Amino acid sequence: MKSSIVSYPKRGSFGNNQYQGNCTGKLIEDLLKEFKPKRFLECFAGGGTGFDVARSLGYRNSVHLDLNDRFGGFNLLTDEIPIGADFCFSHPPYWDIIKYSNNVWGNTVVDGDISHISNYDDFIKNLDKINAKIYASLKNGGKHAILVGDVRRNGKYYSIQKDMCWIGEPYDHIIKVQHNMNSNNKNYKGSFTPIHHEHLIILKKNQVWNIPLRITKFITCDLLNSLQVTWRDLIQAVIQELGGTATLKELYQKIENSAKAKKNTHFKEKIRQTLQIHTDFMNVERGRWSLSEV
Repeated sequence: MKSSIVSYPKRGSFGNNQYQGNCTGKLIEDLLKEFKPKRFLECFAGGGTGFDVARSLGYRNSVHLDLNDRFGGFNLLTDEIPIGADFCFSHPPYWDIIKYSNNVWGNTVVDGDISHISNYDDFIKNLDKINAKIYASLKNGGKHAILVGDVRRNGKYYSIQKDMCWIGEPYDHIIKVQHNMNSNNKNYKGSFTPIHHEHLIILKKNQVWNIPLRITKFITCDLLNSLQVTWRDLIQAVIQELGGTATLKELYQKIENSAKAKKNTHFKEKIRQTLQIHTDFMNVERGRWSLSEV
């Protein structure tokens, strides 16, 4: 790849251009020309884009797996990957943005179709299972290129590439510009930045037995328990929690339980000093403070 950012305004003639969610074959073509694998595996083969690219480049032994009948109804969650490849390209669903079985193909929802998993955490867990199987099937030195996108749902941003487990040694992270998206024709309420990119994560198998894992862990910490927080931060948090104003007594009562106050016997004096020196705070009446409007 010539750059960490790639763009293909025209998708090319590979695959079924009516198949929802498919990617340009030019990306797969560039990857195959870059890595020159002896054995090519494609998972989530979908509309046949990877198959067409492989045949155009002379691959006759490549294997393409998908739940739809064209590729044998292969269930990546339960079926055994039949080969050991030195390069795999996978393009999984972006959560449930596009539901595949009983929508793009077929007349019923098929077991193993992760695009029908409504809970995001469950979707990630199942995607991790699939990626773990792909990694295990690779020959040592092999690479797995995963194309995934980000999702915005009900005002919340979900980054699949961040939340999924990275299985293998990071080899490359390439940003792919998206073109001709259905979302371009929709009107949305509120202010947000439209998502016009995808992530191509390339992971390498460098060890026969050991499996390198990189996992995103989500935890919630209490600001009151932090020693890194400032007095200004604590006061601001109390005023916001109480609806916009707070008395000195209320500030003392809330902040005295903080880790910072427990290490300072003069925390009340420190609170009063902070209120006086910071323009973020405004005295609205004797003993009562609010956040400044500027």
